[in-house]
Amino acid sequence: MTVIQHQSDGKRGSFFIEEGAKRFAEMVYVMAGARKMIIEHTEVDPSLTGQGIGADLLEELVAYVREKDIKVIPLCPFAKAMFKKRKDLQDVLN
Repeated sequence: MTVIQHQSDGKRGSFFIEEGAKRFAEMVYVMAGARKMIIEHTEVDPSLTGQGIGADLLEELVAYVREKDIKVIPLCPFAKAMFKKRKDLQDVLN
């Protein structure tokens, strides 16, 4: 299993997979206040396509916002489509 890391400066952040100095996948967000997160963008390296990495990133993000009691606004087309498809994640939507 690939390790998903999280970095944040309090305003912007991302959940990502990195090996060496190369970032292979990331889901980028920006905070809109203390309790609101906007998912802006998801990118997965073509070498990882079809492995469910985007979904893994989203699940990690959802676990984080549930713990912190943050609501999510998915502007990213990928995240928006995943939330539509996955009823089990929709409790975090704004």
